[in-house]
Amino acid sequence: MRLGTSSPLKHGSAVEWAKNQVELGCRSLVFPLSANDPDGRIQEYVDAAKANDLLIAEVGIWRNAMSIDPEDRKAQRDYCVKQLQLADRIGARCAVNVAGALGPRWDGHYKENFTKETRAEIVKMVQEIIDRAEVTNTYFTLEPMPWMTPTGPEDYARLVEEVNRDRFAVHMDIINMTNSFERYYNPEALVDRCVELLGKRIRSCHIKDVHLKEEYTFQLEECAPGKGEFPLRYYVEKMSSIDPDMPVILEHLNTDEEYIHYMNYLKEVLNGIQ
Repeated sequence: MRLGTSSPLKHGSAVEWAKNQVELGCRSLVFPLSANDPDGRIQEYVDAAKANDLLIAEVGIWRNAMSIDPEDRKAQRDYCVKQLQLADRIGARCAVNVAGALGPRWDGHYKENFTKETRAEIVKMVQEIIDRAEVTNTYFTLEPMPWMTPTGPEDYARLVEEVNRDRFAVHMDIINMTNSFERYYNPEALVDRCVELLGKRIRSCHIKDVHLKEEYTFQLEECAPGKGEFPLRYYVEKMSSIDPDMPVILEHLNTDEEYIHYMNYLKEVLNGIQ
């Protein structure tokens, strides 16, 4: 595995950016720029990553390609295409987005997210982005979400078949898939099912943790590694068994200090995993 973070950490140049990542113990990372940045600056970061053996795991998109506003939907899909092309140009393992939401919040939970019509449009959207981008070195992926397609391994495997594009692959966020008490209390079975159904299609993974709160009703809370109950070492061992260079990206922390603290924690917990 190649551990990394989603944070660029505070830096003043591409060289300092890469140096900081290496000092933290990172071997993979999320590309910190977008397709809207100058080509020269993008190349500086690509060169710095390559010089330090830092695998570019992901180019983030994080836009609502299913926006209910037609003009905004078009703009967001155009951006998806540009980001996927950027990922292809710099040799990132994938570009990643969420499927999108049928409501005002770009990643929100709405009943309309799960209609037959919405699923058909998600399939069409993924096909459109891949076909327009015409990539050969990377993959378009969707991060699973608790309230948005795909919600779990079976759902993701079915979506892969429906999309039917070689350049559509899998982004793994096992905590986002932990959206029921069955999955919370049987996490190893969830991990195993992901390996069984999605396996070699997995291009990059996120790592964090999950905790079941005491309050009624059923409430799962995302948290930092070690603050929850998920078997993180088991998860990473299984992902690494798929690919020894599998990126495992720490995310959703608030400060550089938090990223440094929890990266050090993960290095201890995951010590020895190849």
